[in-house]
Amino acid sequence: MLCGLVLPIFANPIVISAYATTSDLGEVEIREYEGQNLSSVADSFRENSIKGAQYIDNETYRLTIIGLVNNTMNYTYDEVIGNHQSFKRVVTLYCVEGWKATILWEGILLKDLLAEANVKPETTTVIFYAEDGYSTSFPLDYIIDNNIMIAYKMNNVTLPPERGYPFQLVAESKWGYKWIKWITTIELSDNTDYKGYWESRGYSNTANLGSPFYDDYGRDYGDFIDFGDIPEFPTAAILPIVLVASAAAILFRKRMLKEPK
Repeated sequence: MLCGLVLPIFANPIVISAYATTSDLGEVEIREYEGQNLSSVADSFRENSIKGAQYIDNETYRLTIIGLVNNTMNYTYDEVIGNHQSFKRVVTLYCVEGWKATILWEGILLKDLLAEANVKPETTTVIFYAEDGYSTSFPLDYIIDNNIMIAYKMNNVTLPPERGYPFQLVAESKWGYKWIKWITTIELSDNTDYKGYWESRGYSNTANLGSPFYDDYGRDYGDFIDFGDIPEFPTAAILPIVLVASAAAILFRKRMLKEPK
């Protein structure tokens, strides 16, 4: 999952537009919400997960909360969505590959789940793990202060397996590779240095939109790089630009750090 500005709109009743389509579950996908056009669930995303789509059995699935908590939690899917207040928000996901998708997300606030787990005061970091072995992390304050949620619906339909069923993180203001799908475990930790799948391979751990997403490139040269508005390019167009820029930055850094003869 190598992909993440955010347009949060808390929900009123959904208006189904003329662009609605029907999901495999008989649910109606909406393509417009309060005058704002929404991206297609089926056609607006590109498959870039590390092991392909995960197909999780709802009957055996459990969402666990572990680590620095006083109450280890072990939820069924129905317990998560049935016993907690749900919220709706329009948020645009921006992928580092150059594409984006504006979706009406429906889900549960993470802080409500963490309150039930009774997080210990020394906790600084929230680590998410997925069915396919993917992981990523965030400061606890980011999760709480921004009312970050895990979504179980998009555009009024249940997440399909390709989009992260049963739960996908809606990581507002972050690049798309932080939007972890197929969440199975949430760990509370005091390890501020934890790095997930892509972060351990050089990608930014903060992953703030509008900032460089590759640590070696952004750390050394971010002060004089202005990304401006996030462009919408096809993958084939933006990847060569990213690769050439990254390679040039690394070579320049090595040359600057080379000891004089």
